[in-house]
Formats: sequence, structure tokens, C-alpha cells
Amino acid sequence: MARVEDLKPESLSPQQKAIFERIAGSRGGTVRGPFAIWMRNPAIADAADKFGTILRNGNLDLRLFELMVLLVARHWSAQYEWYAHARHAVQAGIAAEAIEAIRHGRKPELAQENERLVYDLVTEMNQTRTLSQATYDRAVAMLGLDRVIELITALGFYTMVAIMLNGFDAPVPGGERPLP
Repeated sequence: MARVEDLKPESLSPQQKAIFERIAGSRGGTVRGPFAIWMRNPAIADAADKFGTILRNGNLDLRLFELMVLLVARHWSAQYEWYAHARHAVQAGIAAEAIEAIRHGRKPELAQENERLVYDLVTEMNQTRTLSQATYDRAVAMLGLDRVIELITALGFYTMVAIMLNGFDAPVPGGERPLP
């Protein structure tokens, strides 16, 4: 059960209502997950939405971005984060078999070298909380410094999202628990 109930639209302040409408407009008309929680502090909801939008619309290939999000969600067992991004990963071109392997905590067979790099980098950061020089050099050589900055920044952002979701037990629609 969720620890924080969603705010009712009629209870929103004018500032909250404006932010709510903008967030809902870019997310299929709903405000769920961390944004439903952050709406209680509209400045945080606003900043998180803007920052997340910048990251999603950056220069990192969407396929690699969604792979990173799934790896973060699996690492943190963030049910809502997985629910919200698994379908995006499929649409972005991540193989269903790879997604299923990640969901079960197994190393996926990834078709492209840049996917394997993202898997290795995110896994290394999640497990060791640092990045070896070898992985860093490989990432910069393959993606370029600017995309590595985006990738690691997005990794941090989605880790924050996972922590919010888990700390407040954000519900998945229908009460699903997609991660074992």
C-alpha cells in the first residue's frame, strides 16, 4: 500500500495545478510514481520534471537510456520504475529476452557493443559505487565525453527516482509487482 496518497486535483494550489497539468500532459494525462509524491512540494516536482525531461531528450541514444533505467530499476527493485520503463525499452529496441534476463537479475545477451558498455558501466557503478579507469576510457572512446556525462547523470537521477519510489512504496497500477 502506498505511504503517500495522491493529491486530489481539487486540492491543488494554483502552482501545483500548473505543474500537475504540465507533468500529466507529457505522461499520458496522469501523474504517478515519484511525481505524485513530489507534487506535495511543487518546487521539487517542477525541478525533477524539467531535469528528467532534459535527460530523456539528450544526446544519448534512447535505447541506451532505457537500458540504463531498467538496470537501475532492477538494482533497486523499484517496481514502479520497472513498470514505467520496461515497455519504453522494448519500443526503443532492447530485445525482449534481454529485458527478461535483467528482470530476473541475470546478465543479458546484448546485441550491440554500446549496449554491453552501458550494461557494464551501470553495473559497475551500482556494485562498486565508482567507475574504473578502464570502463571510463572505454565509455569515452565509444560514446564521447558528453554522452558519458549524460549517462552517468541520468544514472544518478534514476537512482534518486528509485529511492523515492521505494521509500514511499509508490504503487504500480493494478497492484502489480513486475520484479521478482
